[in-house]
Amino acid sequence: MDLDLLQGTLDVLVLKTLCWGPRHGYAVARWIKDNSDGTITVEDRALYVSLHRLEERGWVSSQWGLSENNRKAKYYELTAAGRRQLKTKAFEFTTYANAVFRILETP
Repeated sequence: MDLDLLQGTLDVLVLKTLCWGPRHGYAVARWIKDNSDGTITVEDRALYVSLHRLEERGWVSSQWGLSENNRKAKYYELTAAGRRQLKTKAFEFTTYANAVFRILETP
């Protein structure tokens, strides 16, 4: 299936991924793919553009650490503002998605 993510969708998925604690970029992409049963794969460029945008907005902070493979990796973590934004964006996206489903399910 060739599905492009709607603008803003990736940001809310990244925020959701980080709500359980810090992760490096590859782990964020893997979590999204695994939890969508492989339906959503995030390209590296799109992921890092999103992470940097979220960091610029103050919703995510980052610091360097070591990955599971003992490699240097940048870890991203939700800020308090990011947690508030996740609640807002999740509500907005759910409202939007439910409206789309209602339209698609109309006989």
